[in-house]
Amino acid sequence: MTPPQPAEPSPDAKGPVREVALLFLRLGAVAFGGPAAHIAMFRDEVVTRRKWISNQHFLDLLGATNLIPGPNSSEMALHVGYVRAGWRGLLAAGLGFALPATLIVLALAVLYVEYGTTPAAEWLLYGIKPVVIAIIAQAMWGLLRTAVKGRLLAVIGAAVFALYLLGFNEIALLFGGGAIYMFVQNAARLRRLRNGIGAPIIALSCIPGALLAPAASSSATFSLGTLFLTFLKIGAVWYGSGYVLLAFLRNDFVERLGWLTSQQLLDAVAIGQVTPGPVFTTATFIGYVTGGLPGALLATVGIFLPSFVFVLITNPFIPRLRRSPWLSGLLDGVNVAALGLMAAVTLELGQDALRDGVTVALAASAAVLLVRFKINSTWLILGGGIIGLARSLLS
Repeated sequence: MTPPQPAEPSPDAKGPVREVALLFLRLGAVAFGGPAAHIAMFRDEVVTRRKWISNQHFLDLLGATNLIPGPNSSEMALHVGYVRAGWRGLLAAGLGFALPATLIVLALAVLYVEYGTTPAAEWLLYGIKPVVIAIIAQAMWGLLRTAVKGRLLAVIGAAVFALYLLGFNEIALLFGGGAIYMFVQNAARLRRLRNGIGAPIIALSCIPGALLAPAASSSATFSLGTLFLTFLKIGAVWYGSGYVLLAFLRNDFVERLGWLTSQQLLDAVAIGQVTPGPVFTTATFIGYVTGGLPGALLATVGIFLPSFVFVLITNPFIPRLRRSPWLSGLLDGVNVAALGLMAAVTLELGQDALRDGVTVALAASAAVLLVRFKINSTWLILGGGIIGLARSLLS
């Protein structure tokens, strides 16, 4: 008689908060490579390995993160934590994912204030970047098979990929792809509503021009309250890439307040490039440089707080989006547009990461280990770092 096999976890089943905290604490310590790599690592853990959520639900969460301000990878962690363990899971995932990077950045900020330099970690990124490319590519392949449900969605994804590489704004492409698919899918309903009965309106939040316009250069007296509120504002209205975040930081802290020099801002960005975890931990560095330990704490809380609030409010409504033909179409379009952007960013990262025969071989080996042997991405990233260190010592 064959012994009964243990049942596989049911997607979307609830679980203990502790396992959520431990998972995202580990991911936060090794999550190099930016949002695309983080999301790929999340999918490997919560969809493929642990089966906490289905591939379609993961895609819908990804689409939802693109509809609200804030860092996509941090908000994905929050969404997954909420789905797995409720609001306690949301807190555990968010704090767990941000804590390692925050502590690392804080330590580097202390050294920076003491010695005035940033660490050189090119050897580390040399080995890690090719592995990250393989991880992203493997995740994209799995997500594309779920997201591309027809020819039109394939065309939208390809168009977003090409237009982004031509320099078009990623936010316009994201919402444009979603809107096009939504209206095409609901063309018949639009014809029925053309006599003015009404039509659904998707309200997209717009940032007032005054918030984005460069302020006149000035020097304001430092205060912890202003520091907190400035980062709270940035966290509440920031859409887009790390370059958009850089523009916000420069406008506020270099031009408007005069608390940082341009070189200090560039050093803060450099710190973000060589540390794992979310890009928002740049706030920790700026907070410490301008206001010491209290400044680091308030800046970090200020910039992350809006994401916690947005996800807590929006997550319960995500399943309802699928019941509306309009919002379901919007979500499908946003999902495939997000993957088009992810593919374009991966191509750009690949041009930097795959610089010689060693890095190409490293990326190919990581891809084989991921696909054929299902090796955990955490071990692959650690292995890439060790190879980078070995190359540095031997050269």
